[in-house]
Amino acid sequence: MYGAITATQAVLPAMREAGAGTLLYTTGAGSIRPDPRVANVNAAAAALRNWAMNLHKELADAGTGIQAAHVGIDASIGVSVVPGLEAAEPEQISPLYWELHTTKRDQAELVFKL
Repeated sequence: MYGAITATQAVLPAMREAGAGTLLYTTGAGSIRPDPRVANVNAAAAALRNWAMNLHKELADAGTGIQAAHVGIDASIGVSVVPGLEAAEPEQISPLYWELHTTKRDQAELVFKL
């Protein structure tokens, strides 16, 4: 979470000056629907998700032209690392980021699920 905040602090002033920009944050689906098999990362992921969604609301309410959004990925990427969780290819997931940046700018979150 702190890395995301630091990165945001680095780029947000220029985005505010430009009056446009997109900030996209990613976690696993455990941030939305906790899974005891990956409980160690769920708490941090849930904190990042919550922060990103609050940032989305603040930026939208202020009329900044900047979007913040969260992408939850409910799949392993490339190779399954959690028993019972299917693996997805990056090409299957990447359209969500593009949609948030281009056509779904009012949304705070999209979730990828196979």
